[in-house]
Amino acid sequence: MELDKALTYLKDRQQGVLVTQKRDGRPQLSNIIYVVGDDGLVRISVTADRAKSINAIRDPRVSLHVTADDFWSYVVLEGDAEVTPVAQSPDDATVEELIEVYRGMRGEHDDWDEYRATMVKDRRRVLRIHPTNAYGMA
Repeated sequence: MELDKALTYLKDRQQGVLVTQKRDGRPQLSNIIYVVGDDGLVRISVTADRAKSINAIRDPRVSLHVTADDFWSYVVLEGDAEVTPVAQSPDDATVEELIEVYRGMRGEHDDWDEYRATMVKDRRRVLRIHPTNAYGMA
Protein backbone atom coordinates (compact mmCIF):
# COMPACT_ATOMS: atom_id res chain seq x y z
CA MET A 1 0.00 0.00 0.00
CA GLU A 2 1.29 3.46 -0.86
CA LEU A 3 2.06 5.71 2.09
CA ASP A 4 -0.14 8.52 0.75
CA LYS A 5 -3.16 6.19 0.67
CA ALA A 6 -2.40 4.94 4.18
CA LEU A 7 -2.09 8.48 5.55
CA THR A 8 -5.36 9.49 3.90
CA TYR A 9 -7.02 6.53 5.64
CA LEU A 10 -5.50 7.56 8.97
CA LYS A 11 -6.60 11.19 8.56
CA ASP A 12 -10.23 10.05 8.55
CA ARG A 13 -9.77 8.46 12.00
CA GLN A 14 -8.03 9.29 15.27
CA GLN A 15 -7.88 6.07 17.28
CA GLY A 16 -5.47 3.22 16.87
CA VAL A 17 -3.18 0.75 18.53
CA LEU A 18 0.48 1.71 18.80
CA VAL A 19 2.90 -1.20 18.82
CA THR A 20 6.36 -0.79 20.33
CA GLN A 21 8.94 -3.41 21.26
CA LYS A 22 9.58 -4.39 24.87
CA ARG A 23 13.12 -5.06 26.01
CA ASP A 24 12.55 -8.81 25.61
CA GLY A 25 11.41 -8.33 21.99
CA ARG A 26 7.73 -8.97 22.58
CA PRO A 27 5.26 -6.37 21.30
CA GLN A 28 3.75 -3.82 23.68
CA LEU A 29 0.38 -2.49 22.49
CA SER A 30 -1.28 0.75 23.58
CA ASN A 31 -4.63 2.21 22.59
CA ILE A 32 -3.89 5.78 21.53
CA ILE A 33 -5.36 8.87 19.91
CA TYR A 34 -3.27 10.42 17.15
CA VAL A 35 -3.24 13.21 14.61
CA VAL A 36 -1.71 13.19 11.12
CA GLY A 37 0.08 16.43 10.27
CA ASP A 38 0.28 18.14 6.91
CA ASP A 39 3.94 17.06 6.93
CA GLY A 40 2.92 13.38 6.82
CA LEU A 41 4.00 12.66 10.39
CA VAL A 42 1.74 10.97 12.90
CA ARG A 43 1.84 12.61 16.33
CA ILE A 44 0.80 11.16 19.68
CA SER A 45 0.82 12.88 23.08
CA VAL A 46 2.57 10.58 25.57
CA THR A 47 3.96 10.79 29.09
CA ALA A 48 7.63 10.29 29.80
CA ASP A 49 7.25 7.28 32.08
CA ARG A 50 4.87 5.13 30.02
CA ALA A 51 6.08 1.95 28.34
CA LYS A 52 5.36 3.24 24.83
CA SER A 53 7.64 6.24 25.38
CA ILE A 54 10.46 4.24 26.92
CA ASN A 55 10.22 1.50 24.30
CA ALA A 56 10.18 3.95 21.37
CA ILE A 57 13.28 5.70 22.67
CA ARG A 58 15.12 2.40 23.07
CA ASP A 59 13.92 0.92 19.76
CA PRO A 60 12.32 3.44 17.37
CA ARG A 61 10.67 0.81 15.16
CA VAL A 62 6.92 1.21 15.72
CA SER A 63 3.66 0.25 14.06
CA LEU A 64 0.25 1.87 14.23
CA HIS A 65 -2.81 -0.32 13.59
CA VAL A 66 -5.99 1.57 12.65
CA THR A 67 -9.35 0.00 11.82
CA ALA A 68 -12.60 1.33 10.42
CA ASP A 69 -15.79 1.27 12.46
CA ASP A 70 -16.88 -1.88 10.62
CA PHE A 71 -13.64 -3.59 11.75
CA TRP A 72 -13.02 -5.12 8.29
CA SER A 73 -10.87 -2.45 6.73
CA TYR A 74 -7.59 -1.54 8.38
CA VAL A 75 -4.19 0.00 7.82
CA VAL A 76 -0.94 -0.76 9.56
CA LEU A 77 1.54 2.08 9.30
CA GLU A 78 5.12 1.17 10.09
CA GLY A 79 7.71 3.78 10.84
CA ASP A 80 10.48 5.18 12.94
CA ALA A 81 9.58 6.99 16.14
CA GLU A 82 11.09 10.26 17.23
CA VAL A 83 10.33 11.42 20.76
CA THR A 84 10.54 15.06 21.80
CA PRO A 85 12.09 16.19 25.07
CA VAL A 86 9.79 16.20 28.07
CA ALA A 87 7.85 19.45 28.52
CA GLN A 88 9.88 21.57 30.95
CA SER A 89 8.12 24.93 30.89
CA PRO A 90 4.72 26.17 29.71
CA ASP A 91 6.25 27.98 26.74
CA ASP A 92 8.82 25.48 25.47
CA ALA A 93 8.82 23.88 22.01
CA THR A 94 7.38 20.59 23.28
CA VAL A 95 4.35 22.33 24.81
CA GLU A 96 3.84 24.30 21.60
CA GLU A 97 3.80 21.06 19.61
CA LEU A 98 1.46 19.44 22.15
CA ILE A 99 -0.93 22.36 21.60
CA GLU A 100 -0.89 21.67 17.85
CA VAL A 101 -1.56 17.99 18.53
CA TYR A 102 -4.49 18.90 20.79
CA ARG A 103 -5.92 21.28 18.22
CA GLY A 104 -5.70 18.57 15.56
CA MET A 105 -7.61 16.17 17.80
CA ARG A 106 -10.06 18.33 19.71
CA GLY A 107 -9.95 21.92 18.47
CA GLU A 108 -9.54 24.80 20.90
CA HIS A 109 -9.06 24.31 24.63
CA ASP A 110 -11.09 26.29 27.17
CA ASP A 111 -7.97 27.34 29.11
CA TRP A 112 -4.62 27.19 27.32
CA ASP A 113 -2.70 28.36 30.42
CA GLU A 114 -4.10 25.43 32.39
CA TYR A 115 -3.32 23.06 29.50
CA ARG A 116 0.29 24.31 29.29
CA ALA A 117 0.80 23.84 33.04
CA THR A 118 -0.70 20.35 32.90
CA MET A 119 1.63 19.29 30.07
CA VAL A 120 4.63 20.22 32.24
CA LYS A 121 3.18 18.65 35.40
CA ASP A 122 2.33 15.41 33.56
CA ARG A 123 5.78 15.27 31.93
CA ARG A 124 4.25 15.05 28.45
CA ARG A 125 6.11 14.74 25.20
CA VAL A 126 5.24 14.09 21.56
CA LEU A 127 5.95 10.79 19.87
CA ARG A 128 6.26 11.38 16.12
CA ILE A 129 6.04 8.52 13.65
CA HIS A 130 7.98 8.94 10.42
CA PRO A 131 6.18 6.49 8.10
CA THR A 132 8.31 4.00 6.16
CA ASN A 133 5.82 1.34 5.06
CA ALA A 134 2.11 0.56 5.11
CA TYR A 135 -0.12 -2.41 4.45
CA GLY A 136 -3.72 -3.37 5.00
CA MET A 137 -7.14 -3.51 3.42
CA ALA A 138 -8.39 0.03 3.05
